[in-house]
Amino acid sequence: MRRLQPDDPAASIDWFIFIASAAIVFAVCIPLGLYPEAGSVVLDAAFRFVTEKLGIGYILFSIVAIGLLIYLAFSRFGAIRLGTQSRPDFGTFSWAAMLFCGGIGTSVLYWGTIEWAHYYQAPPMGVVPHSTEALQWAMAYPIFHWGFTGWALYCLPAIAVAYAYHVRGVRSLTLSAACEPVIGEWAHRFPGRLIDMTYMIGLVGACSTGIGLAVPLIAACLEWLFGFPNTFGLKVVVISLVTLVFAGSVWIGLEKGIKRLSNLAVWLAFTLLFFVLVTGPTVFILELGTATFGFMLQKFVTMSTWTDPAGRSDFVESWTVFYWAWWLALGPFMGIFITKISGGRSLRQVILGALGFGTLGTSLFFLVLGSYAVHLEQSGGLAVLATLNGAGAASAVVDVMASLPLAFLVLPLFGLICVIFAATSYDSASYTLASSTTRALPRDAHPARWNRVFWAVVLGLLPITLIQIGGLRPLQSAVVAVSVPLLVVVGIMTVGLWKSLHQDET
Repeated sequence: MRRLQPDDPAASIDWFIFIASAAIVFAVCIPLGLYPEAGSVVLDAAFRFVTEKLGIGYILFSIVAIGLLIYLAFSRFGAIRLGTQSRPDFGTFSWAAMLFCGGIGTSVLYWGTIEWAHYYQAPPMGVVPHSTEALQWAMAYPIFHWGFTGWALYCLPAIAVAYAYHVRGVRSLTLSAACEPVIGEWAHRFPGRLIDMTYMIGLVGACSTGIGLAVPLIAACLEWLFGFPNTFGLKVVVISLVTLVFAGSVWIGLEKGIKRLSNLAVWLAFTLLFFVLVTGPTVFILELGTATFGFMLQKFVTMSTWTDPAGRSDFVESWTVFYWAWWLALGPFMGIFITKISGGRSLRQVILGALGFGTLGTSLFFLVLGSYAVHLEQSGGLAVLATLNGAGAASAVVDVMASLPLAFLVLPLFGLICVIFAATSYDSASYTLASSTTRALPRDAHPARWNRVFWAVVLGLLPITLIQIGGLRPLQSAVVAVSVPLLVVVGIMTVGLWKSLHQDET
């Protein structure tokens, strides 16, 4: 199949989606930038409404998602191959690396080191804070939030889009196309356009949370290494740097840019984990990690279904619902990206690969980095909790890394991994945003370069306004707010997938 050039008529821009989506993003960014205090109030109100009134919907949908994927993987449908080629487009390592980097980014370094500390001080299930039981739950819940269920919320949209694109021969990489079995011809009219526009706005909002976590972390590294004042100006410079890197990657393309950058990020990240394991308290990390993973497996059903009906804390709303909203908001983006890199694989390979490689990768970060941070706190090597509560999470993470031997080498490596991880996530996002504003995108084609770079720049705008507001809650609020319509859209896509599978079987 011929490769489309950027100016090929078949790769023409869908100007309605392009202009409308960009206009809405700018319409949100400008008021938040001009009136950060009022914006914070609005975002906080949205967060409380969604998590308190609609939270049960996210929890139930997450249960359905993982159950349905397991059924599809081991049913007769699991053998269905995506595309006509006999071999996958990418080798297993590169496919898993792009999958992991596209879906996770720098957030796994941030939360992998410090998330346990939030739960240890305010644990779920009515557990006494700072107790042995609190530590068990504090270590297990991050792996649960970043494990099988989260990756299922990525994988389910991926299967729906991939089936429509590779098996049914739909030429566009859009959510509306995956919804067509349910909404029919409306997929090509205004309802379908609204679905695609909702997805694009949701992706920008969800990516802003990831970038908003990565930027303070990179800025804290620069502060430690060079003594730069950790100001808003420094964070703007960091966002500009990261945007430049992933804009360059997405300009180069999928095979040469995104694949190579993802491979590099994975090798560097696992080198860091190996260094922490070997130079840190190796036996403690292995013992706590093993016990934690076993505890998570034992309590998986409990954590999946716990809704705190007595309302003893806001743990479920602030963390579990937030995470399911985040995975859902990014799910359609990952669905499109996974579709583009999964040609030649079976549905079973995609499902088990996403759930397996994704969960294994994130678990290693949480078990190694989190266990090392716990050891520092308990041994008195570093007051992790005091730093978190006083200077903030980014400073606590950097101090944990700086406590390692050869800190003058570890911190630059850690900062470099943060930049590359951020770039690998958001070059993937830029690529899929450009794909969604392209009318037709055959398997061997790519969206226009200028289109990819434009969305790379747009992805850097909203995080600046959210960082200006300050704190974790605005970032959480933004992703929760944009996830609500996408919960409905992914539900329609799921019904459409089920309908298509059974229609094509007859």
